[in-house]
Parts: sequence; C-alpha cells; structure tokens
Amino acid sequence: MLGIAVLGAGRIGKIHAANAATNKRSRLVAVADPVDAAAAALAAEWGAAPLADPIAAIERADVDAIVIGTPTPTHVELMLHAAKLGKAVLCEKPVDLDLARADMAAKEIGRLGARVMVAFNRRFDPSARQLRKAIDDGEIGDVRQVVITSRDPGLAPRDYLRSSGGIFRDMTIHDFDMARWFLGEEPVEVSAVGSRLVDPTLDELDDYDTVMVQMKTASGKQCHINCCREAVYGYDQRFEIYGARGMVMNENLRPSTIRRWSSTATEVREPLLNFFLERYADAYRLELDAFIDAVVDGQPMPVTVHDGRQALRLADCAVESAATGRAVAV
Repeated sequence: MLGIAVLGAGRIGKIHAANAATNKRSRLVAVADPVDAAAAALAAEWGAAPLADPIAAIERADVDAIVIGTPTPTHVELMLHAAKLGKAVLCEKPVDLDLARADMAAKEIGRLGARVMVAFNRRFDPSARQLRKAIDDGEIGDVRQVVITSRDPGLAPRDYLRSSGGIFRDMTIHDFDMARWFLGEEPVEVSAVGSRLVDPTLDELDDYDTVMVQMKTASGKQCHINCCREAVYGYDQRFEIYGARGMVMNENLRPSTIRRWSSTATEVREPLLNFFLERYADAYRLELDAFIDAVVDGQPMPVTVHDGRQALRLADCAVESAATGRAVAV
C-alpha cells in the first residue's frame, strides 16, 4: 500500500484525498493545511492524520508519495523537498508561474531522477482518451486541425484572479496541454487576443476574461483555442480533432441523456454539468490511479514536469502576443 499525504485541504485537496483513500493500492496517511480546521475535517473524514505543516507531512516515514494541491507559489519548494527525500510527487498545475523557476525545478528533478507527475487531469477524461485513441489508431489519419472550446460557468472570485497568474497561465494552460497532446507536435508559433467582456475592471489586474489563441506546428498543423470565464449555460468543454481521413469530437456532459418534447418546446435537455469538480470527477480519479500505478509498478510518469513546462511556455507566448498584437515564436 502506497502511503500518500495530500498537501492542501481545499477543493482540489478534497478530491485527491477521497481518491487516495479509496484506491486499492494506496492509503491516505496524512492531510496537511495551515488552516487547522480544514486539515482536521478532511483528515477525519478519511481516517488520516491532520497536520498544519506540509514539510512535516512530506518527512513522515510512512509517506511514500505526496499530492500537492497547495497555492502555486509553494509548488516548487514542496516538490523539490519531496524529490530530495525520494518521495514520488503528483503536483497540480502549473509547476510555477515563472518559466525560469519551472525550468530550474525540471532540471533539478532530472538530476535527482525523481518521480514527479504534473496533474493535467483532462488527459485522463474518458472522452478525451477516446479521442486520443482515435488518433493513435489512425482512424482519422494525420491530424490537421484541433479546435478546443473551454468556458467556465462564471467568473472566479477577485482574490483568486488576483493571484492566478492570468487567464492564459491559469485557465488556458489546460488547453495548451491538450493541444500538444492531440497535435502530437510542439507548436512553434502562438497568436492570441484577449478581451474584457465579462468584467471590464480586469484591466486593473492586467488580465482578460475572454480569449482566443491560434497556434501552428513546424509541419503546419493548426490549433484554435477559445476560452471565456463566463458561459451562462454551464461548463462548456469540447474538443474537435480533424484529420486527413475524418473527424472526431466530443459533447458536453449533462446529468442525464433524457430529452423532452412538448407543445411548447422541442428536444429539451438538462443543463450542462455546472463546474469542473463535477465534469472531471472521473478524470481526477483516473489521474490518481495512473500516478499510483506508475509509482507502484515502476513505470514512466504519464505526464511529466517537461509537459508542465511546455504548457507554461505556450501560456507566456500567448500573454506576449495578446499584449503586442504580434505572433510569437515559441
């Protein structure tokens, strides 16, 4: 049984704690959070030890692996501390908001030969994996274009946005990772535009709420990403992969597949799932399963620190492009 400590008892920590506690190959040993009540409540729910200090949790002899769900500025320090002690790490995105610091962490992890996985959970979503399988099986031929739609149901709280690193590094970074995964090649050029259509006062944070990104690879493959912080109809998550022999795409998830007809409406469906915690519940579980299996079985990590670094680099290019109005070489 792999002993796991979850660092952070917020909404992400709660997901990882539940999944670690119910996985047959792991045991939730500890939950660490500087908010004592949060750590105590989550630890009590799953029979783990509550701690205020994440370093103390990492250093426990019965902890073999850690899951980092703490604020982004703490990721590198906690990741490297665990790596130096030989502990495996699953770290929420991004590695850091600063590319140089992410590069430093990646270099050190490589030197240590550490077992570190970056938590891009959308790669593990069942429908996304079916799209990737269609590519791998040659069903649609060579990929030509990838179209990604990613819209949140509502603007995040101001305090969150203030420390998020901006929409490109916080929200669209998931889409940059999925673009790389579906394209099968690294983008070499990024063009982006940003607007403040939901909240014009975001100019105070030098941030946007509505963005579009165009990317291309060296061979000419193309990707279009559109993101918005507010979609009044729910959490909108769609992919379209177009290839030489056909196309595959997914649909949004709803609470049920029921459709209704009446004298006043046709084909009425339930609203979309409301937020990422519901939409990607399976993805988070399968992501942790993959991490645990890789550690226990000695297999390569399915998502690496390099993947995290590359997504952050694309985000930085998008920030520069939106600010300058010019395409940016990666």
